[in-house]
Amino acid sequence: MALYDYMGAVKRGRRQYQESINKGEYPYLPVLDNILSYTKIVSEVSLGLMDIPLSKIIGTKTEGRTNAFAGNFMPLLPEQSEFGAKWASLYDHQIDDGIQDPIVAYEFMNRFYVQEGNKRVSVMKYVGAYSIAGYVTRLVPQRTEEKENKLYYEFLDFYQVSFNCDVWFSREGSYKKLLKLMGKEPEVVWSAEERALFKSAYSRFSKAFTHVGGDKLNLTCSDAFLIYVRIFEYDKVKGQTELEMAKGLDKTWKEIELAAGGNQVELVENPEQVELPPHKPSLFNWLKPVETIEPEMLKIAFIYNKTAKTSGWSYAHELGRMHLEQIYGGRLKTMALDNAGTELEIENAVEQAVAAGCNMIFTTGPQMANQSVRSAIQHPEVRFYNCSIKMSYSSIYTYYGRMYEAKFLLGAIAAAMTKSDRLGYVADYPIYGTLANINAFAMGARMINPYVKVCLEWSRTRESNPALKLKEAGITYISGEEMITPDKASREYGLYVKREDGTLENLAAPIWHWGKFYERIVKSVCLGGGELSSLKGKKAVNYWWGMSAEVVDVIYSQNLPHGIHRLIDFLKNSIRAGSFHPFDGLIYSQNGKVQCQDGEALTAEEIISMDWLAENVVGEIPEFTQLTQEAQTLVRLQGVKADAAGGREE
Repeated sequence: MALYDYMGAVKRGRRQYQESINKGEYPYLPVLDNILSYTKIVSEVSLGLMDIPLSKIIGTKTEGRTNAFAGNFMPLLPEQSEFGAKWASLYDHQIDDGIQDPIVAYEFMNRFYVQEGNKRVSVMKYVGAYSIAGYVTRLVPQRTEEKENKLYYEFLDFYQVSFNCDVWFSREGSYKKLLKLMGKEPEVVWSAEERALFKSAYSRFSKAFTHVGGDKLNLTCSDAFLIYVRIFEYDKVKGQTELEMAKGLDKTWKEIELAAGGNQVELVENPEQVELPPHKPSLFNWLKPVETIEPEMLKIAFIYNKTAKTSGWSYAHELGRMHLEQIYGGRLKTMALDNAGTELEIENAVEQAVAAGCNMIFTTGPQMANQSVRSAIQHPEVRFYNCSIKMSYSSIYTYYGRMYEAKFLLGAIAAAMTKSDRLGYVADYPIYGTLANINAFAMGARMINPYVKVCLEWSRTRESNPALKLKEAGITYISGEEMITPDKASREYGLYVKREDGTLENLAAPIWHWGKFYERIVKSVCLGGGELSSLKGKKAVNYWWGMSAEVVDVIYSQNLPHGIHRLIDFLKNSIRAGSFHPFDGLIYSQNGKVQCQDGEALTAEEIISMDWLAENVVGEIPEFTQLTQEAQTLVRLQGVKADAAGGREE
């Protein structure tokens, strides 16, 4: 029987050998001594006896028996050889009693190379075992700037608290993200029970992932595990069986495939891309019955983080909901659910909306994105939209507005009105989009006055008092909050001037006209096929509309000088027509680096991902620890420094 299995192992080995030859690859086991000949080792650490995942054992320490094995550790020598007899004997021993003798191996870059016990490893791999006991010595390479080296040092930090070598990510920052999702501090050592629970859960996931074909994707099992935990939450995942994980992977497969493809995002920058059918009509299409959706068939839910009275953001979306009802004159139904601030509250709000028969749900804040994905997976019959930017999900659509276009105009107005060379800008959260808004304001001001400086203050830091700081600096023309909050008496929003006698005059204000967005999305749904549905599962779809779609606008005081009216109307119409770009021409950041070359314009991705401040901005991006707790929650998801906080998963 053992001889028969050895012949089977040899077939696997020779098949692997031939595949490697055909690909022009080295057909035998890698040799660590050869690898180390061009690598500087800074320390050797004894890890003692441990369970080594067999998938991580990829080669031998020395030349020795290298040519006896193919690259998959299956044997190549004939069954009549002494080697074949010993292999068969080990196989019998494994079947009857189990191989107990530990191997001796070296770990380098989280891969293992055998010094003693190659045949034991071969047998265990053949029978499909998960791990093998072994005495391990770790070889630590010198730090470099290479990605693989950086990933390894992140792994070493993770290993210090988890004592787990199963996990290996392909993207930097992932270990921090995993710890955060598990609710663990990065420097707190896990208990023996926590290590055992995690190892068991990860082992089950690994088997389920392989079973559903995950090994064919361009990402590691750990990459997929991170996505899975983000969607289903670790406390639930660690109690799932292998079968439950396989079913969960089936539900989330589009998200996994999207990550494997590099989390590509289809940025939809104008409504015309969704209001027309994605394919030209053919004769076959004319013969097919067209499925249409009437407004009467739609019931739409809007879920808010706070209430329309206590939050300007929620208020703007509530106005959008009311606009939608007014436009369609009662032909469709909507409902609003507010105060959904926690994951559980968001989940409950979604379930309430689904129970009420809603087939479209808009979750109006980026902090709702993860739960929106979970809910979308549970309710595939419902269309989910989340108001956020630079989020990469396949199960939901995301949407946002190009507010920087409006901020550019405010900067131009401010510089034209003031006699000073200094303007004030109060920002809230250092998230995607905010930096573009700040810099656009600075660009608009500099277009009018090349010597102007924009003094930046943040309202969501722990010890912030922007109004006092700007007053002490003698700055009177200020860009404040984007929207008014109904319950808040302050008029310090939009662009305003605060005079020495304490009086305040509002000069202009940016407008989020979410109603226009919702109107166009409903129209595209009713037209049928206009939602870019052909991209689902291949790319994340992100609607990013601006003035040309009337989603963003600027209103300004009639008391402004006539010349400024003409200038702003001209700039606004030029931006709408696409003939003028706020981020065009030579642009320097604070550190003197050229961010945009003369004669060029920044791309949409460069604007969204902006993590720098323009040279005429005085101020800095706050560190994560300086932010309020509420701000930290949002920055973990969409902050320009989220990776440093173990946050965003892209």
